[in-house]
Amino acid sequence: MTIRVVVVDDETYLAEAVGTALKRAGMDVRVAFSGTEALMLIDDLRPDVVVLDRDLPGVHGDEVCREVVDTHPATRVIMLTASGTLDDRLEGFDLGVDDYLPKPFDVPELIARVKALAKRNAPARGEVYRCGDVRLDTFRRTVERAGAQVNLSPKEFAILEVLMRADGGIISAEELLEEAWDENADPFTNSPRVTISHLRRKLGDPWIIHTVPGAGYYMAEA
Repeated sequence: MTIRVVVVDDETYLAEAVGTALKRAGMDVRVAFSGTEALMLIDDLRPDVVVLDRDLPGVHGDEVCREVVDTHPATRVIMLTASGTLDDRLEGFDLGVDDYLPKPFDVPELIARVKALAKRNAPARGEVYRCGDVRLDTFRRTVERAGAQVNLSPKEFAILEVLMRADGGIISAEELLEEAWDENADPFTNSPRVTISHLRRKLGDPWIIHTVPGAGYYMAEA
């Protein structure tokens, strides 16, 4: 499987040189030159590894790291910095950084570290999905809307997770049955439609779960 990497550094030459080296190592690489651009790329691509400079314009590298740790726990972060002090490294690890490499560094070492990080299993804390002001945490099994807790039954949670995981894609009732019910579920049951109705009521207005007649359901920001 191709390793997906986002390289973030405001030193254009360095970022592009690192990106080229990683591509030559067989990786799928995107490059960003600011924290703001990095967050958009990371949300879009969900990379395996982020090679992150700490001192970034727009959004500081520390904030980028916090956002990655919070919303993309399966993505690993290797932080680059011009400072190699112990305190600086400890601060990075406190942020949730997986690895740390002070500048200047040898590109072969960076490639080896990126490959090692990509081989690690996804952390046990699970994934966090967002759609508009709805947030679902698969590890804590919590759902919030606009910061307020929403109490769901296990089946409602399972259906909402399937819909949010689809990232706006249309999910048919049959697919919901396959994903959220056991294999003995009646294929003609109206349980998905009923559960969707309960979900809409609990999540409140405006509706964030939409119906495509004859096709299925999808989630979109209200």
